Amino acid sequence: MRFCMDWRSVGFDWNRARAFLVTAEEGSFSAAARALGMAQPTLGRQVAALEEELGVTLFERVGTTLELTQAGLDLVEHVRAMGEAATRVSLTATGQSSSIEGNVCITASEVVSAYLLSPIITRLRVDHPGIEIELVVSNKARDLLRREADIAVRNFPVTQPDLVAKKLKDSAGYMYASAAYLERIGGIETQEDLAKAELFAFDRTELMIDHMGARGIKVERRQFPIVTDNHLVQWELCKQGAGICFMMEEIGDREPRVRRVLPEKALSIPVWLVCHRELRTSRRIRLVFDRLAEELG
Repeated sequence: MRFCMDWRSVGFDWNRARAFLVTAEEGSFSAAARALGMAQPTLGRQVAALEEELGVTLFERVGTTLELTQAGLDLVEHVRAMGEAATRVSLTATGQSSSIEGNVCITASEVVSAYLLSPIITRLRVDHPGIEIELVVSNKARDLLRREADIAVRNFPVTQPDLVAKKLKDSAGYMYASAAYLERIGGIETQEDLAKAELFAFDRTELMIDHMGARGIKVERRQFPIVTDNHLVQWELCKQGAGICFMMEEIGDREPRVRRVLPEKALSIPVWLVCHRELRTSRRIRLVFDRLAEELG
């Protein structure tokens, strides 16, 4: 039996539902407005209109934050499912696009974006001026399933079945230092010599020390006097002679001001190219994906 829905009875406004969902996930109107790129009063009016439409109160203020009421808790999972369905609609529509004009969003780490993607994107724009590139530069993995980017350059494999991943190569990573720095500390020829060197850490945890130790490179906390989570800044500090920095060989070997330190201690860095499987049917996204695969590989 065919189910017939009374569409005249459905007066649900998705924009209001989206405003409610993002507010629930972000915890405040101001954060939700920033996430959606709209003015806070506009977002607040959309949530208020949804509450009036449904005849329920969705949030209550606790201190400086918003908390879902019981009605809000009952509703939020249904609206989240609507959001996921809307994302799938967008993905499918994008995937069916045959135009080579339009936006393609790429996400990659700081050093990959600055040193490896920049020349590729420059050449791509010359060959295909109708393609606009949005580059999301982040050392943290962006969620392609939530459309935070169309294509990602990553150093780890993916497991989600809705993502297409292509391993391009295994790159090598080395420690690099400027000639002036190595001269100042008396050179580094052995693992024991490394004990007198200074390196850069991304944070104050032991992760860097443990990561290096697992690969046979023994260092101590005292050897990390400079901490910054910006890899580009670490690299610039290295070039200026402030210490030793890890870098992919494609980038490090091109810099005349530095040289490899203990080259036998190379790290293997896998390079993967990832996108959503439905986006691979988009002509412009497939073109960018294939171009990146060719030139990065």
